[in-house]
Amino acid sequence: MNRTVAGSVYYQDDYVTLYHGDCLHSTQWLDADTLVSDPPYPNNAGHFVDGIQAARDALTAWHGGSAVIFWSEMERPPVSLPLVAVHIWHRPNVNGKPYEPAYHFDRDGKKRRSEVTRHTFLHSGVGPGSYEYAGHPTQKPVNVMAWLVQMSAGTVADPFAGSGSTLVAAKLLGRRAIGVEIDERYCEVAAGRLSQDVLVEP
Repeated sequence: MNRTVAGSVYYQDDYVTLYHGDCLHSTQWLDADTLVSDPPYPNNAGHFVDGIQAARDALTAWHGGSAVIFWSEMERPPVSLPLVAVHIWHRPNVNGKPYEPAYHFDRDGKKRRSEVTRHTFLHSGVGPGSYEYAGHPTQKPVNVMAWLVQMSAGTVADPFAGSGSTLVAAKLLGRRAIGVEIDERYCEVAAGRLSQDVLVEP
C-alpha cells in the first residue's frame, strides 16, 4: 500500500483525532504504536461484507509494534506480526454464538495469557446492552475495547473506527488515538460520543 495521506479531520481534541475517509488512503493511522480494531471480517450476518478486502489490505499494511483485532474464528487476520494470544469476548445475552475472538499480535513474539471478558452485546431496545447502543450494527462496548487497549502501549490506531468505541476507550484511559471512518454517518456518531467526556458504566 502506498503511504499517501488523505482524508479530512472530522473531530479532534487533546487525545483523539478522527479522520473521515478511506483508511487505505487516509494513512495517518499507520504512524501509531498499536492497532486495536473491529474491522469488517468474514461473517454470516452480512455486515459490511463489501469492506472485507479493504480490511485485509489495511491489516497487511500494518507494521507497528502490536495489534489486537476482532476477526472470524475460521481464519487468522492477515497481520504480519507474531501471534501471541487469542482473547475471547463472552456475550451472555446472545443466542447462538455467544463469543467473539480478538487476535493479539506483538513484535516481541512473547506468548501472552489468553484472556476472557464477559460483557453484554449492544443492541437497540431495552434491557442490558441497550444503554450504550448508538445505532451501529456491529458496535463494540467501550469497556470491551478498553480491555483490549490496555493490553498495549502508546498511541492507538483504529482504521475502521465505526461508532468510535476504540477511540472513546483510549481517551478514557488517557491514551492518544487516531481513527479513520469511511462513513460520515458514523463519524458523526463517534464525534458526538467523544465530545461528551462521560464515563461508561460497566
